[in-house]
Amino acid sequence: MAKSIVAEGKTSTEAIENGLKELKVSKDKVDIKILENEDKRSFFSILTPRVVKVELTLKERIDEKSTSKMPKKEYHHAEKPKKISLDAQELEKVKNNLTTFLEDFTAQKELSMKYEITSDAEYVYVTLKEGEAAKLIGYRGETLNAMQTILSAIASKGIDKKAHIILDIEDYREKRKKALEELADKLARTVIRTGKQVTLEPMSAYERKMIHNRLQDSQRVKTYSIGEEPYRKVVITKK
Repeated sequence: MAKSIVAEGKTSTEAIENGLKELKVSKDKVDIKILENEDKRSFFSILTPRVVKVELTLKERIDEKSTSKMPKKEYHHAEKPKKISLDAQELEKVKNNLTTFLEDFTAQKELSMKYEITSDAEYVYVTLKEGEAAKLIGYRGETLNAMQTILSAIASKGIDKKAHIILDIEDYREKRKKALEELADKLARTVIRTGKQVTLEPMSAYERKMIHNRLQDSQRVKTYSIGEEPYRKVVITKK
């Protein structure tokens, strides 16, 4: 009988990654069944802890060598953002979707705050400020990032393209950017002094880009990313 396990995570991606690590196989070696899908979760329960469960079943005729070690991918280049490439009508639809959700969300949660929606060639920016907005940041921006994921899904409803949303709350992103740039400078000096590469903790693509951009002009160190989402990390090493 094929081996099956149930794994958990905050998202289906995280749950699957946890299961693959436990089985020590790659994704193509298992059949995956979502037992509890995060998409069924109410948009208004964002402040409630989320657990997604998936069942992973090993496919038949897997030899021992194929299960001994999961493949590891390395990407020796800085990641580039995807452009939203929305026309005026699509952009208007995105902004209407976001406005409707934010109005309903603040009303249901009885939150007092202001919001602003702007855009450029790459992203649609949602800024929350004043009142109780800071409650939506969470530890190290966890709640903020979860809400950004929800906003991204909502924003793209009714259009064929994916709108890339950047959510900021009380200038958290700018403060985080400054902290990451200071960290990048400090770790770069450490790499130069010791000659040993440094691997940072897992970060979102948006935050990894800040590290890459900060050190891209360095004459002595370089950066690249390793791993799979949501555990992707930046590595700083000597040139």
